[in-house]
Amino acid sequence: MVDSIILLIVLVIMIFAVKGTVKHFKGEGPCCQGGSGEVKKEKRLTGKVIGERDIRIGGMHCSSCAIRCENVLNRIDGLKADVDYKTGLAHIRYTRKISESEIRDAVERAGYKFLA
Repeated sequence: MVDSIILLIVLVIMIFAVKGTVKHFKGEGPCCQGGSGEVKKEKRLTGKVIGERDIRIGGMHCSSCAIRCENVLNRIDGLKADVDYKTGLAHIRYTRKISESEIRDAVERAGYKFLA
């Protein structure tokens, strides 16, 4: 009887663990790097947009990762980023000339890989 109860408890724990893992890999659960506490901070550019491009970012696994990258990129003066973790792309628009190293540093500071 005791063995049956222990087996039932282990089974319930495994079910919850599998559900959480599936949500994580679908990008619906908390971020693998410490939780879903990131809040998307909206940014608007002031001034004329002089250019735009897409950059590839590696290491994002969920929407929290994308929000973290987007927030750190949007801290760069004169740059607006929209990040999609599913494609691994960040679409950036800028109102001033911004060096690639400045963008790379921001992405790497957030804990991700700048792939160009």
